[in-house]
Amino acid sequence: MNRPMTGPDPWRSPVMVAHIPDTGLHRELEASAAERQAVAEVAGLREVPSIHASFDVVPKSGGRVHVTGHVRARVGQTCVVTLDPIESEIDEEIDLIFAPEAEARRLADLIEEGQDDKEPPEVADPPEAIVNGIIDLGRLATDALFLAVDPYPRKPGAVFEVEVTAPDPEDNPFAALKALQDKNKGE
Repeated sequence: MNRPMTGPDPWRSPVMVAHIPDTGLHRELEASAAERQAVAEVAGLREVPSIHASFDVVPKSGGRVHVTGHVRARVGQTCVVTLDPIESEIDEEIDLIFAPEAEARRLADLIEEGQDDKEPPEVADPPEAIVNGIIDLGRLATDALFLAVDPYPRKPGAVFEVEVTAPDPEDNPFAALKALQDKNKGE
């Protein structure tokens, strides 16, 4: 998952990889009012009335971690056609593998090198990097939300109609020349 955000994260919920039990762990997250407002500001949304995330975090061999779950949210936007306020429902699945930073970087480089072939083989995305021993579930939820938001939301039934008017035959670049020519003929 590419990281669309820069700057401070509006919603944080770090998990220390070293503290994940062998059986894994389950986390239910609900963003506070302040976190929802910060998410709305970063995403350029009118409002974010709710964000809920549910994650299962399971350790795998080689220091890898498998994170699966759902992000559900309600976001307030403005219709690009009518400018009326509208709400959209977001429901995104999460299924990512995390790996120690060095391994994630190495695998990303290998995948990138393989894409020079004329017909690249089907390859999976490289794992996400575990940074400083932490996986931030709040950041994962926020990124999924940002990627799911419709950049051009429309109210149901709203249609953008361009006003079409017939061109005025006298309204063209040569009309002034014709008028000048007619004036000179009359003199």
